[in-house]
Amino acid sequence: MKSLISFLFLAALTVSGCANDPTVKAADDATQQHAHHHSAEATGTCADASASPSNQCAETISATFDGKGVLWITWVNNDHVYVQSSEDKGLSFTAPVLVNAAAEKIEAKGEYRPKIKLDAKGAIYLTWTQKLEAKHSGHIRFSRSIDGGQHFSAPVTVNDNRDIISHRFDSMAIGKNGEIFIAWLDARDVEEAKKAGKQFEGSSLYYSWSDDGGQHFYPNKRIATHTCQCCRLDTAIAPDNTPVVTWRHVFEGGIRDHALVKFVDWKTPGDTHRVGRDDWKIDACPHHGPGLSISDSGIYHTVWFSNSATNQGLFYAYSTDAGRHFSTPVNFGKEGAGHPHVLAVGSRVNVVWQEFNGTNNIIKLMKSADDGKSWSKPEVIAQTAKSGDQPFLVSDGQKIYLSWKTQQQDYQLRPIE
Repeated sequence: MKSLISFLFLAALTVSGCANDPTVKAADDATQQHAHHHSAEATGTCADASASPSNQCAETISATFDGKGVLWITWVNNDHVYVQSSEDKGLSFTAPVLVNAAAEKIEAKGEYRPKIKLDAKGAIYLTWTQKLEAKHSGHIRFSRSIDGGQHFSAPVTVNDNRDIISHRFDSMAIGKNGEIFIAWLDARDVEEAKKAGKQFEGSSLYYSWSDDGGQHFYPNKRIATHTCQCCRLDTAIAPDNTPVVTWRHVFEGGIRDHALVKFVDWKTPGDTHRVGRDDWKIDACPHHGPGLSISDSGIYHTVWFSNSATNQGLFYAYSTDAGRHFSTPVNFGKEGAGHPHVLAVGSRVNVVWQEFNGTNNIIKLMKSADDGKSWSKPEVIAQTAKSGDQPFLVSDGQKIYLSWKTQQQDYQLRPIE
């Protein structure tokens, strides 16, 4: 690549058919040294399965607010998923509630993490990726609580293909009538192509959904083929109560840019639209997925990472026609930046992202008060010399908050406006 690849990109890169590339080799070495350093910090009580579970020991935490302004978080410790709630905006939490009684290996780092959503009636829904024995293999798991988080149902596997292959990087959205939409990256088409002696670039995007509160899920359906196989998805619900999903796609010629689909109805994916035209040709997995937020007025706001020959860094764009066309991208967050997240509340749009300056992990923020047409100057809102989770934005319907976790420290919820 002609441009300087950011530290965060190098530390996350997963090789996909380019083991002889010296740039990728250097990235892999950096990843191993980084991971070894931080694994040494994670010893002690966090590795003790008999110790009381603590969200301090979690590498990732996902958060959301319910309709009453109560904060809910989910995290993983020693092969178990836990849920906690807070009525004082994260100052104190209830005792952790165990979700999966039987221990299972769970992916909970980087762009993997359990997801938590609530419907208008207060039912709590969780998804996560169960790690299986084969390399990069997994199942999409689901559990729910209908008694305010006191008890959770026995986990079920959402993917109806049960081969020990890749079903990973799930994303969940909840419809206005309590519909549950779950999308993920799936390798079943890759395996079928192998059996036929054919090549299949990337992976596929599948989904399932439920209209009875998660008691049953409809058979899996495919949204798209040839998706990048190792970047997070993002999903949202449009004002007309249909799902919208965005992901990193493998376009013709090995270009790994982003795509978006708005559903016609819950059973029918719409056309695939291209979000940006960075023309990033790379035979590897960037491990930087897009972010998506849809305002009540129907404006789609999206953010992403690219390292193409012409476009490097982070980008923001908006669409006023349901994702068919996007505005000219705004380039922000240059060298060392990654993992952006966007949240729109009314005409207010906020974007956070992560940077590494050689010493500290830094969280930066920029704001727009006019639906993304103009932006404030980026500002540093948090930093740590320790390893930090990726930043996310959540809202209680009034204020917007930074949701962030640093290694072996308490979870942080910070108001940003």
